Amino acid sequence: MNLTASAPILDIKDLYFGHPGQPALAVGWSVSVGAGVTLLYGDTGSGKSTLLRLMAGELPAEGRLSLAGARLDREPEAYQRNVFLCDPETDTFDKITAVECTALLNAGDAGFSEARWRTCIEGFSLAPHLGKPMYMLSTGSKRKVWLAAALASGRALALLDEPTGGLDAASIRFLWRALADLAVLHWPRHRCRKRREDRFGPACCFDRAAALPLDTFEVVMCARRTSPG
Repeated sequence: MNLTASAPILDIKDLYFGHPGQPALAVGWSVSVGAGVTLLYGDTGSGKSTLLRLMAGELPAEGRLSLAGARLDREPEAYQRNVFLCDPETDTFDKITAVECTALLNAGDAGFSEARWRTCIEGFSLAPHLGKPMYMLSTGSKRKVWLAAALASGRALALLDEPTGGLDAASIRFLWRALADLAVLHWPRHRCRKRREDRFGPACCFDRAAALPLDTFEVVMCARRTSPG
């Protein structure tokens, strides 16, 4: 499906989710996310990481989620193919190298940018570690491998949970610049607002390449328009 320039990349309608025996995380939550960089804010323990997994289609929930024209309930494979959820804490890739991990993470990504990936490798100072098995990498280096793959993937939506966790100061500055560039490139014409009763909500992107205050935000969503086909 072709999207108009004004259509949201991610559209969530009447989302409902709750863990058994616990208060509902979302009750009738709706939001539209346009192209650019969106910062998700909420108190510690408010469920931001769980919300990302809901957006990625990894957890069952009531409501309608549409991403780049594909509805999760009707086209789950097309929906999930268009989202990249960073999960550097997994041990799934521990026995393979960082380069092999990247190849698996970006397998089938028609919009993958080798040039952008190499820029990220340089910006994150990852080159000396590319041939090492993932289990040998520090927490920060593992996160850098995932961030580089996400930013270069070309997928419609990249979900970055605690993106600065374990990163050195130079890598954080590079990430700020990379996200600021995305914010400028895809500056949306609308702003998302948080309702007073919501436990979390999106705070909109920045329209110029100023330093993004990522130290105060634990979740970053990068949305972009993808070429049809």
